[in-house]
Amino acid sequence: MGKIYKKQEMKTEKSILITGGAGFIGSHVVRRFVTKYPHYRIVNADKLTYAGNLDNLSDIEKCSNYIFEKVDIVDKKTIAALFEKYGFDGVIHLAAESHVDRSISSPDEFVHTNIVGTVNLLNAAMAAWKNDHGGKLFYHISTDEVYGSLGKDGMFTEETPYDPRSPYSASKASSDHLVRAYWHTFGIPVVVSNCSNNYGPNQFPEKLIPLAINNIRNNKPVPVYGKGENIRDWLYVEDHASAIDLIFHRGTPGETYNIGGNNEWRNIDLIKLLCRIMDQKLGRPEGTSEKLITYVKDRPGHDLRYAIDSSKLQREFGWSPIPDFSEGLEKTVDWYLSNTLWLERVLSGDYEKYYDRMYSGR
Repeated sequence: MGKIYKKQEMKTEKSILITGGAGFIGSHVVRRFVTKYPHYRIVNADKLTYAGNLDNLSDIEKCSNYIFEKVDIVDKKTIAALFEKYGFDGVIHLAAESHVDRSISSPDEFVHTNIVGTVNLLNAAMAAWKNDHGGKLFYHISTDEVYGSLGKDGMFTEETPYDPRSPYSASKASSDHLVRAYWHTFGIPVVVSNCSNNYGPNQFPEKLIPLAINNIRNNKPVPVYGKGENIRDWLYVEDHASAIDLIFHRGTPGETYNIGGNNEWRNIDLIKLLCRIMDQKLGRPEGTSEKLITYVKDRPGHDLRYAIDSSKLQREFGWSPIPDFSEGLEKTVDWYLSNTLWLERVLSGDYEKYYDRMYSGR
């Protein structure tokens, strides 16, 4: 481990560890905290797996209050050393294996990262904070998938019983339970949030929306599981980052907060809206992109519907998501069409060389 850039020592109000900060959601959280809180020291710890991309943070990597550490949270000795080195006041834990399809083919990786990695962080925090919990917080970011599947009615609340259906959601449910157990057993101050499906800039193109954008751009088939009837609540990633900011600073230890977009869409309706937007942006005749839709065999254990009730968050903190999905989707399309080099580097694997090119030997 070591600092990437030699920076002037600065007086810090807080030292914050953000795990998985080179990933999709994590990079937006890191950027928000680095730019909004210049007197916080933000340490981004990321293993840089396939979904961790330092290109996502090239605009803030030289900021005086930002430090990157290439770390695997499964390595408990390295995690303990990180706490000793930086004296963290808070942890925002986003690092996780998160793709359901990958969890079906490689469940062991999800157990190691999502469960063992979380316990390593909790143990390191407990050891570092054993004599003083004042002003400390372990914030664990989770998913609505731990709640299982909804029927046509109802929404997930903070009191909804857990009913995970995939190795991914089961591993996240386990880590949620462990975080809460450390609160009840050891008194570690924790908060947990469960979010709905995120979308926006910098998302790895295996996920539905960026995959569809890229395939439409290149006139390739756009795969849709089953008949496209699965329903998801979509949350713009910058809205999620703003909610994380509020919960970290104002959340009550021991509490859970659901973060949703109030924005339910059937997959097929979402894809058709995206096709219309792409036709407009690319100057194609209306209906051109929709012809690329291809229905594929549904995946095992595919939950029918997710919907998050985020009224607690809205009521307590005055938070609200972007009101118009088409607005968020247009912003997302514009970003991908304006950042084709980023997309090409991700698809080719060249982005994985960024760390060695930029940081080796420093």
